[in-house]
Amino acid sequence: MSVEFKNYYDVLGVASNASDAEIKKAFRKLGRKYHPDVAKDKLNAENKFKEINEANEVLSDPEKRRTYDELGADWNRPDRQSSQQTGGFRRGAQEGPEFHFEGTGFSDFFEQFFGSRGRTAGGFGQTRGDGMGGGSFAQRGQDIESDFLVTLDEVMHGSTRMINLQRVDPANGQTTMQTLRVKVPPGVREAQLIRLTGKGQEGLGGGDSGNLYLRVQFAKHPDFRVRGSNLYCDVPLAPWEAVLGASIHIATLDGTVSLKIPSGTTAEREFRLRGKGLPAGKEKRGDLHATVSIQVPTELTPEQKVLWEQLAAEATFNPRRTV
Repeated sequence: MSVEFKNYYDVLGVASNASDAEIKKAFRKLGRKYHPDVAKDKLNAENKFKEINEANEVLSDPEKRRTYDELGADWNRPDRQSSQQTGGFRRGAQEGPEFHFEGTGFSDFFEQFFGSRGRTAGGFGQTRGDGMGGGSFAQRGQDIESDFLVTLDEVMHGSTRMINLQRVDPANGQTTMQTLRVKVPPGVREAQLIRLTGKGQEGLGGGDSGNLYLRVQFAKHPDFRVRGSNLYCDVPLAPWEAVLGASIHIATLDGTVSLKIPSGTTAEREFRLRGKGLPAGKEKRGDLHATVSIQVPTELTPEQKVLWEQLAAEATFNPRRTV
Protein backbone atom coordinates (compact mmCIF):
# COMPACT_ATOMS: atom_id res chain seq x y z
CA MET A 1 0.00 0.00 0.00
CA SER A 2 1.59 3.28 -1.15
CA VAL A 3 1.89 5.92 1.56
CA GLU A 4 2.98 9.49 0.86
CA PHE A 5 5.94 10.84 2.81
CA LYS A 6 5.15 13.57 5.33
CA ASN A 7 7.63 16.40 5.77
CA TYR A 8 7.17 17.19 9.46
CA TYR A 9 9.53 20.17 9.26
CA ASP A 10 7.26 21.77 6.68
CA VAL A 11 4.21 21.01 8.84
CA LEU A 12 5.71 23.04 11.70
CA GLY A 13 7.30 25.61 9.39
CA VAL A 14 10.85 25.10 10.72
CA ALA A 15 14.19 24.25 9.12
CA SER A 16 15.50 20.69 9.17
CA ASN A 17 18.25 21.80 11.58
CA ALA A 18 15.83 23.58 13.93
CA SER A 19 16.70 23.48 17.62
CA ASP A 20 14.48 21.90 20.25
CA ALA A 21 13.47 25.39 21.39
CA GLU A 22 12.48 26.41 17.84
CA ILE A 23 10.39 23.27 17.42
CA LYS A 24 8.66 23.85 20.76
CA LYS A 25 7.94 27.48 19.87
CA ALA A 26 6.53 26.56 16.45
CA PHE A 27 4.30 23.86 17.92
CA ARG A 28 2.90 26.17 20.59
CA LYS A 29 2.17 28.91 18.05
CA LEU A 30 0.43 26.60 15.58
CA GLY A 31 -1.20 24.57 18.33
CA ARG A 32 -2.92 27.65 19.74
CA LYS A 33 -4.03 28.73 16.27
CA TYR A 34 -5.59 25.39 15.30
CA HIS A 35 -6.70 24.03 18.66
CA PRO A 36 -10.32 22.84 18.21
CA ASP A 37 -11.39 24.68 21.36
CA VAL A 38 -10.65 28.09 19.84
CA ALA A 39 -10.84 27.63 16.05
CA LYS A 40 -13.98 28.68 14.19
CA ASP A 41 -13.76 25.87 11.61
CA LYS A 42 -13.55 23.05 14.15
CA LEU A 43 -13.49 20.11 11.71
CA ASN A 44 -10.60 21.41 9.60
CA ALA A 45 -8.87 22.73 12.70
CA GLU A 46 -9.08 19.31 14.36
CA ASN A 47 -7.41 17.63 11.38
CA LYS A 48 -4.73 20.31 11.23
CA PHE A 49 -4.15 20.09 14.97
CA LYS A 50 -3.62 16.32 14.70
CA GLU A 51 -1.10 16.88 11.91
CA ILE A 52 0.76 19.47 13.98
CA ASN A 53 0.70 17.22 17.03
CA GLU A 54 2.07 14.30 15.03
CA ALA A 55 4.92 16.41 13.64
CA ASN A 56 5.77 17.59 17.15
CA GLU A 57 5.55 14.03 18.47
CA VAL A 58 8.31 13.01 16.06
CA LEU A 59 10.55 16.09 16.04
CA SER A 60 10.48 16.66 19.81
CA ASP A 61 11.52 13.06 20.50
CA PRO A 62 15.29 12.63 19.92
CA GLU A 63 15.04 8.95 18.98
CA LYS A 64 12.10 9.36 16.61
CA ARG A 65 13.65 12.43 15.03
CA ARG A 66 16.96 10.62 14.46
CA THR A 67 15.17 7.70 12.77
CA TYR A 68 13.08 10.08 10.68
CA ASP A 69 16.12 12.08 9.56
CA GLU A 70 18.19 8.98 8.76
CA LEU A 71 15.56 7.35 6.54
CA GLY A 72 14.24 10.54 4.96
CA ALA A 73 11.91 10.79 1.97
CA ASP A 74 13.08 7.46 0.52
CA TRP A 75 12.15 5.62 3.72
CA ASN A 76 9.97 3.14 1.82
CA ARG A 77 12.66 1.86 -0.56
CA PRO A 78 13.03 -1.93 -0.31
CA ASP A 79 16.73 -1.69 0.57
CA ARG A 80 15.89 0.46 3.60
CA GLN A 81 13.05 -1.63 4.98
CA SER A 82 15.12 -4.00 7.10
CA SER A 83 16.71 -1.25 9.19
CA GLN A 84 13.37 0.48 9.61
CA GLN A 85 11.40 -2.56 10.72
CA THR A 86 13.89 -3.64 13.37
CA GLY A 87 12.50 -0.86 15.54
CA GLY A 88 8.84 -1.57 14.81
CA PHE A 89 6.35 -4.34 14.32
CA ARG A 90 4.43 -5.69 11.37
CA ARG A 91 3.05 -9.20 11.89
CA GLY A 92 4.04 -11.66 14.55
CA ALA A 93 6.34 -14.56 13.83
CA GLN A 94 3.28 -16.65 12.96
CA GLU A 95 1.61 -16.03 9.63
CA GLY A 96 -1.45 -13.85 9.91
CA PRO A 97 -3.07 -10.73 8.51
CA GLU A 98 -1.65 -7.26 8.65
CA PHE A 99 -3.73 -4.78 10.60
CA HIS A 100 -4.06 -1.15 9.59
CA PHE A 101 -5.95 1.55 11.43
CA GLU A 102 -7.69 4.79 10.59
CA GLY A 103 -9.00 7.17 13.24
CA THR A 104 -6.47 6.48 15.99
CA GLY A 105 -5.22 10.06 15.78
CA PHE A 106 -2.06 9.15 13.86
CA SER A 107 -1.66 9.33 10.09
CA ASP A 108 -1.16 6.29 7.90
CA PHE A 109 2.40 7.49 7.26
CA PHE A 110 3.23 7.72 10.98
CA GLU A 111 1.87 4.28 11.77
CA GLN A 112 3.70 2.65 8.88
CA PHE A 113 6.95 4.57 9.34
CA PHE A 114 7.26 3.87 13.06
CA GLY A 115 5.73 0.43 12.95
CA SER A 116 2.88 1.21 15.36
CA ARG A 117 0.16 -0.28 13.19
CA GLY A 118 -1.12 -3.72 14.11
CA ARG A 119 1.80 -4.86 16.24
CA THR A 120 1.23 -8.03 18.20
CA ALA A 121 0.75 -7.36 21.89
CA GLY A 122 3.72 -8.57 23.88
CA GLY A 123 6.05 -8.84 20.88
CA PHE A 124 6.49 -11.14 17.89
CA GLY A 125 4.46 -14.33 18.06
CA GLN A 126 3.37 -13.84 21.67
CA THR A 127 -0.17 -13.75 23.01
CA ARG A 128 -1.91 -12.61 26.15
CA GLY A 129 -3.58 -15.25 28.32
CA ASP A 130 -3.12 -19.00 27.89
CA GLY A 131 -3.23 -18.84 24.07
CA MET A 132 -5.66 -21.77 23.81
CA GLY A 133 -9.34 -21.92 22.96
CA GLY A 134 -11.77 -24.84 23.01
CA GLY A 135 -10.87 -28.12 21.28
CA SER A 136 -7.63 -30.07 21.37
CA PHE A 137 -6.16 -28.27 18.36
CA ALA A 138 -7.87 -24.93 18.81
CA GLN A 139 -5.60 -21.94 19.25
CA ARG A 140 -6.58 -18.50 20.39
CA GLY A 141 -5.78 -15.69 17.96
CA GLN A 142 -3.07 -13.20 18.75
CA ASP A 143 -3.88 -9.94 20.47
CA ILE A 144 -3.18 -6.80 18.46
CA GLU A 145 -2.03 -3.48 19.88
CA SER A 146 -1.89 0.03 18.44
CA ASP A 147 -1.29 3.53 19.77
CA PHE A 148 -4.35 5.73 20.27
CA LEU A 149 -4.05 9.51 20.49
CA VAL A 150 -6.34 11.14 23.07
CA THR A 151 -6.79 14.88 23.68
CA LEU A 152 -6.90 16.41 27.16
CA ASP A 153 -10.52 17.38 26.49
CA GLU A 154 -11.29 13.68 26.02
CA VAL A 155 -9.43 12.90 29.24
CA MET A 156 -11.66 15.43 31.01
CA HIS A 157 -15.02 14.52 29.54
CA GLY A 158 -14.62 11.18 27.80
CA SER A 159 -15.72 10.55 24.22
CA THR A 160 -16.85 7.98 21.70
CA ARG A 161 -14.63 7.57 18.66
CA MET A 162 -15.00 5.52 15.51
CA ILE A 163 -11.94 3.79 14.06
CA ASN A 164 -11.59 1.74 10.90
CA LEU A 165 -9.76 -1.57 11.24
CA GLN A 166 -8.40 -2.97 8.00
CA ARG A 167 -7.19 -6.58 7.76
CA VAL A 168 -4.93 -7.53 4.87
CA ASP A 169 -4.39 -11.25 4.18
CA PRO A 170 -0.73 -11.63 3.11
CA ALA A 171 -1.51 -14.85 1.25
CA ASN A 172 -3.91 -13.38 -1.29
CA GLY A 173 -3.90 -9.64 -0.60
CA GLN A 174 -7.60 -9.70 0.27
CA THR A 175 -8.66 -6.74 2.40
CA THR A 176 -11.58 -6.52 4.82
CA MET A 177 -12.64 -3.34 6.63
CA GLN A 178 -14.50 -3.05 9.90
CA THR A 179 -15.67 0.09 11.71
CA LEU A 180 -15.34 -0.09 15.50
CA ARG A 181 -16.77 2.11 18.22
CA VAL A 182 -14.24 3.05 20.90
CA LYS A 183 -15.41 4.49 24.20
CA VAL A 184 -12.82 6.73 25.88
CA PRO A 185 -13.72 6.95 29.57
CA PRO A 186 -13.29 10.23 31.49
CA GLY A 187 -10.07 10.15 33.48
CA VAL A 188 -8.31 7.74 31.12
CA ARG A 189 -4.58 7.55 31.93
CA GLU A 190 -1.53 7.74 29.70
CA ALA A 191 -0.42 4.26 28.53
CA GLN A 192 -3.74 2.75 29.67
CA LEU A 193 -4.98 -0.03 27.41
CA ILE A 194 -8.50 0.18 26.01
CA ARG A 195 -9.63 -3.35 25.18
CA LEU A 196 -11.91 -4.30 22.30
CA THR A 197 -12.70 -7.93 22.98
CA GLY A 198 -12.44 -10.33 20.06
CA LYS A 199 -11.23 -7.72 17.56
CA GLY A 200 -7.71 -9.11 17.22
CA GLN A 201 -6.43 -11.93 15.05
CA GLU A 202 -8.86 -14.77 14.38
CA GLY A 203 -8.23 -18.03 16.21
CA LEU A 204 -7.33 -21.35 14.59
CA GLY A 205 -9.34 -24.55 14.73
CA GLY A 206 -12.32 -22.85 16.31
CA GLY A 207 -10.28 -21.00 18.89
CA ASP A 208 -11.37 -17.60 20.16
CA SER A 209 -10.23 -14.44 18.42
CA GLY A 210 -7.65 -12.32 20.16
CA ASN A 211 -8.35 -8.83 21.48
CA LEU A 212 -7.48 -5.41 20.14
CA TYR A 213 -5.70 -3.18 22.66
CA LEU A 214 -5.44 0.55 22.07
CA ARG A 215 -2.61 2.08 24.10
CA VAL A 216 -3.56 5.61 25.12
CA GLN A 217 -1.16 8.39 24.29
CA PHE A 218 -1.96 11.97 25.28
CA ALA A 219 -1.85 14.53 22.51
CA LYS A 220 0.54 17.34 23.36
CA HIS A 221 -1.21 20.55 24.35
CA PRO A 222 0.22 23.96 23.38
CA ASP A 223 -0.33 25.37 26.89
CA PHE A 224 -0.36 22.49 29.38
CA ARG A 225 2.13 19.83 30.42
CA VAL A 226 0.87 16.68 32.13
CA ARG A 227 2.33 14.97 35.20
CA GLY A 228 -0.03 12.38 36.52
CA SER A 229 -3.32 14.15 37.22
CA ASN A 230 -1.65 17.56 37.57
CA LEU A 231 -1.25 20.12 34.82
CA TYR A 232 1.56 22.65 34.50
CA CYS A 233 1.63 25.87 32.51
CA ASP A 234 3.69 29.04 32.13
CA VAL A 235 2.33 32.49 32.98
CA PRO A 236 4.21 35.44 31.44
CA LEU A 237 4.02 38.73 33.35
CA ALA A 238 5.01 42.26 32.41
CA PRO A 239 7.58 43.81 34.81
CA TRP A 240 5.02 46.24 36.23
CA GLU A 241 2.55 43.41 36.89
CA ALA A 242 5.21 41.56 38.88
CA VAL A 243 6.24 44.68 40.81
CA LEU A 244 2.83 46.23 41.48
CA GLY A 245 0.65 43.14 41.47
CA ALA A 246 -2.25 42.48 39.11
CA SER A 247 -5.33 40.42 38.47
CA ILE A 248 -4.84 38.42 35.27
CA HIS A 249 -6.81 35.79 33.35
CA ILE A 250 -5.31 32.42 32.51
CA ALA A 251 -6.69 29.50 30.52
CA THR A 252 -7.68 26.20 32.12
CA LEU A 253 -9.42 23.13 30.70
CA ASP A 254 -12.63 24.50 32.24
CA GLY A 255 -12.31 27.94 30.67
CA THR A 256 -10.65 31.19 31.67
CA VAL A 257 -10.18 31.96 35.38
CA SER A 258 -8.85 34.95 37.29
CA LEU A 259 -5.51 34.75 39.12
CA LYS A 260 -4.37 37.38 41.60
CA ILE A 261 -0.69 38.24 41.33
CA PRO A 262 0.63 39.83 44.56
CA SER A 263 3.06 42.73 44.39
CA GLY A 264 6.71 41.75 44.38
CA THR A 265 6.17 38.47 42.54
CA THR A 266 9.44 37.03 41.28
CA ALA A 267 10.21 34.82 38.29
CA GLU A 268 9.70 31.06 38.77
CA ARG A 269 7.12 31.58 41.50
CA GLU A 270 4.47 28.89 41.26
CA PHE A 271 0.76 29.32 41.87
CA ARG A 272 -1.46 26.31 42.45
CA LEU A 273 -5.06 26.31 41.29
CA ARG A 274 -6.68 23.46 43.17
CA GLY A 275 -8.97 21.13 41.28
CA LYS A 276 -8.11 22.53 37.85
CA GLY A 277 -6.11 19.53 36.70
CA LEU A 278 -7.16 16.20 35.22
CA PRO A 279 -9.52 13.67 36.83
CA ALA A 280 -7.79 11.81 39.65
CA GLY A 281 -10.49 9.37 40.66
CA LYS A 282 -14.17 9.55 41.44
CA GLU A 283 -15.13 13.22 41.86
CA LYS A 284 -11.48 14.16 42.38
CA ARG A 285 -9.16 16.20 40.22
CA GLY A 286 -5.54 17.18 40.22
CA ASP A 287 -4.26 20.75 40.35
CA LEU A 288 -3.04 23.27 37.81
CA HIS A 289 0.42 24.65 38.61
CA ALA A 290 1.17 28.01 36.99
CA THR A 291 4.81 29.13 36.91
CA VAL A 292 5.64 32.80 36.45
CA SER A 293 8.07 34.20 33.93
CA ILE A 294 8.74 37.92 33.53
CA GLN A 295 8.86 39.30 30.00
CA VAL A 296 10.38 42.64 29.08
CA PRO A 297 9.34 44.83 26.14
CA THR A 298 11.81 44.68 23.26
CA GLU A 299 10.50 47.71 21.37
CA LEU A 300 9.94 51.11 22.99
CA THR A 301 8.64 54.40 21.71
CA PRO A 302 10.83 57.46 22.46
CA GLU A 303 8.34 58.51 25.17
CA GLN A 304 8.41 55.07 26.79
CA LYS A 305 12.19 55.03 26.75
CA VAL A 306 12.23 58.33 28.63
CA LEU A 307 9.98 56.86 31.33
CA TRP A 308 12.19 53.81 31.76
CA GLU A 309 15.25 56.05 32.01
CA GLN A 310 13.53 58.11 34.71
CA LEU A 311 12.73 54.94 36.62
CA ALA A 312 16.32 53.74 36.31
CA ALA A 313 17.61 57.08 37.59
CA GLU A 314 15.33 57.09 40.64
CA ALA A 315 15.36 53.40 41.55
CA THR A 316 17.50 52.18 44.46
CA PHE A 317 16.99 48.50 43.73
CA ASN A 318 20.15 46.61 42.75
CA PRO A 319 19.57 42.95 41.75
CA ARG A 320 23.32 42.19 42.06
CA ARG A 321 23.60 43.41 45.62
CA THR A 322 24.56 40.50 47.85
CA VAL A 323 24.07 42.13 51.26
